[in-house]
Amino acid sequence: METLNLALLGGGTVGSAFYTLVQERQEELAALGFLPRFLGVLVRDKAKPRAIPPELLRVEPFDLLEADVVVEALGGVEAPLKLVLPALEAGIPLITANKALLAEAWDALRPFAEEGLIYHEASVMAGTPALSFLETLRGSQVLELHGILNGTTLYILQEMEKGRTYAEALAEAQRLGYAEADPTLDVEGIDAAHKLTLLARLLVDPGFPFAEVRAQGIARLTPDHLEEAGRRGARVRLVASLYGEGGRWRAEVAPRYLPQDHPLAQARGNALWVRAHPLGEAFVTGPGAGGGATASGLFADLLRLLSGAPGHLPAPRAKPPLAEGHPFPEVLTQ
Repeated sequence: METLNLALLGGGTVGSAFYTLVQERQEELAALGFLPRFLGVLVRDKAKPRAIPPELLRVEPFDLLEADVVVEALGGVEAPLKLVLPALEAGIPLITANKALLAEAWDALRPFAEEGLIYHEASVMAGTPALSFLETLRGSQVLELHGILNGTTLYILQEMEKGRTYAEALAEAQRLGYAEADPTLDVEGIDAAHKLTLLARLLVDPGFPFAEVRAQGIARLTPDHLEEAGRRGARVRLVASLYGEGGRWRAEVAPRYLPQDHPLAQARGNALWVRAHPLGEAFVTGPGAGGGATASGLFADLLRLLSGAPGHLPAPRAKPPLAEGHPFPEVLTQ
């Protein structure tokens, strides 16, 4: 039996759920020939109750070069980047759920992703297979991709469909813990833009820049917009889209009118809809957030790593689009 030394960065909702999942799945890891051992868990507050033994908690960074794999669930960009770069440079694989880190620090991380050292299934749609779903689609050529990639905005729009104003729906989402006290990343489309950037790099252009993703959120939507959608036989959703325009790929996040019978309009959770040649249409949906769901994606990556498979490799080269135009009209809020 080989000892598997794990360094866990972050012991919050996701990190704690991952720690618990590793304990629950020890027999499965043993069947692969590995005995997991946590070197430490980096947290901000050791006094906060969590399902991790206190002796494992660290409030100061510890030596990641002793790890066989680093699992990052901190969030943010600069702080985790400083921690994981030395480990990656030493050839230690990284498993992360951090879409902002990957989207915004790609210049520093891309060489390691291309080496197969970065595993990040949980960075888009948590444990719902988004990246592995799209990796299979590489057998075809993508014509267009559209997704509902943020659960907070989906909840708010569903509540507005019941008659609530945006402010009322947001307040309820915050009360239930679906939205942060500062909901900007979600409601302005930035979170979805981070995720869309990762999908674009996986499928069509390994260097697709986050700065080129146009993001418009839902804060300016009113009940009138949703009533107009009903008259059109449509629903309003915050849609992340990758499509061809002017011979190049465009990436946009914006509120769109979706036909009520479209799979994205009917989805109750996060979802991806893709049209590709010669495959045709493909669709996947499931939870896109939550401690258990995200930990499931992290653990799937651990199994992927232990099976000998590389991390999520970006597209080998940039490819021009084969189709033009966005099929869903944007909701005009100005």
